[in-house]
Amino acid sequence: MPALPVTCPLLAPKSGGGLCWHGDSPEPGGEHLPGAWLSRLGSAFARSTGEGLLELSRPAPGALPVSLAFWARFAREFLNQVRRLPDFSTAGREGPELPPGVLGSLSAAFPPLPGYEVVAEVFLARQWGELSAALGGRVALGQPLAETLAELNPAWRLVGRVTLHLAENRRSPEFPFVFLATYGHGLDARGHVRHLPLARALKDFAAQKDEAGLKSLLEPLREGARRSPWLGGLVESKQVFQPLPWTPTEAWNFLRESPVLTEAGLVVKVPDWWSKKGGKRPKVLVTVEAKKEGEAEKPAAANASSGGSYLKFNLDVALGDTPLTPEEIEKLLACEAPLVSLKGQWIELDRNKLRQALDHWRRAAAASANGVPFLTGLRWLAGGPLAVEAIGSETAATEEGWVDFASGPALEAMLASLRDPANLLAEDFTIPGLQATLRPYQRDGVRWLHQLGKLGLGACLADDMGLGKTLQIIAFLLLRAETKRPTLLVVPASLLGNWTRELNRFAPSLPWFIAHPSALDGPARRRLQDGSHPALKTGGIILTTYTMLGRLPALLENEWDTAILDEAQAIKNAGTGQARVVRQIRARVRVAMTGTPVENRLTDLWSLFDFLNPGLLGSASAFQAVCAAMAESDEGFAPLRRLIKPFLLRRLKTDPGVAPDLPPKTEVNAYCHLTKRQAALYQRALRDLKRELAEAGEDKTKRGGVILGSLLRFKQICDHPSLFNGDAVYAQADSGKFSRLREIAEGVADRREKMLVFSQFREMTDPLAEFLAEVFGVAGLILHGGTPVEHRPRLVERFQSDEGPPFFVISLKAGGTGLNLTAASHVVHFDRWWNPAVEDQATDRAFRIGQKRAVLVHKFVCEGTMEERIDSLIAGKRELAADVLSNEGSAVQMLNGLGDEELLDLMRLEEKDVE
Repeated sequence: MPALPVTCPLLAPKSGGGLCWHGDSPEPGGEHLPGAWLSRLGSAFARSTGEGLLELSRPAPGALPVSLAFWARFAREFLNQVRRLPDFSTAGREGPELPPGVLGSLSAAFPPLPGYEVVAEVFLARQWGELSAALGGRVALGQPLAETLAELNPAWRLVGRVTLHLAENRRSPEFPFVFLATYGHGLDARGHVRHLPLARALKDFAAQKDEAGLKSLLEPLREGARRSPWLGGLVESKQVFQPLPWTPTEAWNFLRESPVLTEAGLVVKVPDWWSKKGGKRPKVLVTVEAKKEGEAEKPAAANASSGGSYLKFNLDVALGDTPLTPEEIEKLLACEAPLVSLKGQWIELDRNKLRQALDHWRRAAAASANGVPFLTGLRWLAGGPLAVEAIGSETAATEEGWVDFASGPALEAMLASLRDPANLLAEDFTIPGLQATLRPYQRDGVRWLHQLGKLGLGACLADDMGLGKTLQIIAFLLLRAETKRPTLLVVPASLLGNWTRELNRFAPSLPWFIAHPSALDGPARRRLQDGSHPALKTGGIILTTYTMLGRLPALLENEWDTAILDEAQAIKNAGTGQARVVRQIRARVRVAMTGTPVENRLTDLWSLFDFLNPGLLGSASAFQAVCAAMAESDEGFAPLRRLIKPFLLRRLKTDPGVAPDLPPKTEVNAYCHLTKRQAALYQRALRDLKRELAEAGEDKTKRGGVILGSLLRFKQICDHPSLFNGDAVYAQADSGKFSRLREIAEGVADRREKMLVFSQFREMTDPLAEFLAEVFGVAGLILHGGTPVEHRPRLVERFQSDEGPPFFVISLKAGGTGLNLTAASHVVHFDRWWNPAVEDQATDRAFRIGQKRAVLVHKFVCEGTMEERIDSLIAGKRELAADVLSNEGSAVQMLNGLGDEELLDLMRLEEKDVE
């Protein structure tokens, strides 16, 4: 064995070598110890002898040489003695005394090595002191002794604790289990726990008058007996101190109590087939399957959830994946014992609950002879609280885990293709009339939409902004044109022009009509109202806006083949009038387009899917209850993910199949200093906030209003004092952000590139445009909520042209969606919306398909202010939104959860960051 890279005086005073050899002859053992382990041990001895001995107390990766084996035993005996101390610290006590009996046995056990034929006890006592110093040093650093011991060897967690064992006894059919209680007395020479029968440990501690040992033995037993009447009976009868042969029922009583006993501080050892959730159970297996062609009823109404039955199901009773025979089922239903041996293994059985579940599903099968709605079957398959809520509370057995659900082969194949469109069969797939070449991932998206459309199911196309959702929808509509039924396309007013251009460009054969005051005269409105408009008869596309949807009754009265929502986050708040109107649309197929299916909270998701597939997520109140239950469950939100996955397609720009089509994007924080004028206003606003919080007191509504108003004031001050004061001066010297913007804009101008500048404040757009015109030497463009709808396409066209203006100033909410502005390679967020999804939407005006240059995103942050601190909250919110699952509210809601002092600390100004 190689020598340790350290000289240690413990074992080789004559040779000057390392620990593991003496002279030229290696000791027995140690030939296969890993070099990394030897190196770690050598490093520990280099720090101190005590640290080296502590390292030796760990479990070894192989057989140790005789000298190392002795010192490993020595170190473990030291730790055994330490563990029995009432306390251990470097203050007032260096460590346990070395008991004379232990000292004598260790001295006698020392191997006869060269130079140590006779070992003085004072030498061993000195090494005992080295161990005391090393361990005391660790504890002095604040690490509890129990953690220190467990770090050296996890087996220490069992030392000093009572363990209750349940084992199988295959030799006795009448008593197939045996119970035994033991005490972890210490570690043996190999580092394993040395168990003593509980009665033996009790006698030893009593004989030695070891009060600490008796306390560590009896206290968890008393606590366990207090929490568990079952254990209390064993303790009172003193049966707990002797081995007990048990019947299956007695064993099950113990297994059922094991969580309570563990909480009381006892260690519970049970057979491998029993887990925290219980034993393996026979369950009613509900297999949901797609009907064969000709079996399924076609939907008569607008959506599959309210239409005919699509799925059938059959029943089995199964143990895992193995169905049981009728004879085995009858045997189980006749058995009264809670533990039963079946197929060579022990299973948990409650015959009443199993029968209850079986009877419930037999009744359900009889009542659903024609099958079940597609969406209901999917809720069953999702499992967890979603399945329980879908089934109803008629049977408590379902909630307690006596039912499993599985999908049949045909349904599983269908769902696999919907969860991942790449699994769809590569059939001959042509799109007549499409004047474009689809990228592979776009082609997959169209096939996915088409498949759901044929099933009459709703689809959410949630690709990252800029990946061509519009083109995919147009290709899908060309495929739907064969129905000869009209399509309703609802978009924000700002996108009407963009849609008409894209339709003319990619699908000139599709007729379209705009139902909006900008294009709807009196006669056309009447023809739309009475159903005589040609577009309603030829399978054309009616484009309208969310606002007009509620003003034109014909749009809600007509039967549409397909209804499509663009920027569908517009209905994220289910209680708004806009969302309620959208839910009144009557259509066979429903599609939502959004890059942010969840912006802030899970109710966003519910509102979206209540339009797409009504009933899939249950009622709003039931969905909230289900989400609360999932948040507390071991699976978390996995059932929800499984349920919505077939209906939600989200590809990111970073995905392998997409990334090659896009140049890189880099996001950086552009840090800015406050000017003296800004700092003075900021401090005044901070004082106002403190006063207003005190006045609001415990009134949550008033407090939320105070926080919202303060956030707005702080953001205005960080942008420019004139935005806060309203004096319309906007001098560059008064704003650190204006100075930073000049630095960035000058570089963009020098490279003859283009930039987008976003601000949430409409009042900032004109001052920013005037300032940038001075930097670039030419006027730019402005877009905000007051820009007429008909002017917006011309602004985009001007900016996109090679000779167009070099910058475009846009208010975030008015221009953060729907625009294609790939001429820009720089994006500036002059102020922060504090919602990463909204910011990404704005960034994706430039970072989208068609972009040929790398995109650099500058996010302005004033150092030392609340902008810098709240920026750290955005990262966590971004992760939640990316998961399409979030319980986070808005920035105001998050801040409203802070106490006054915490909030004021978050908003404080660090004076050193002021210019």
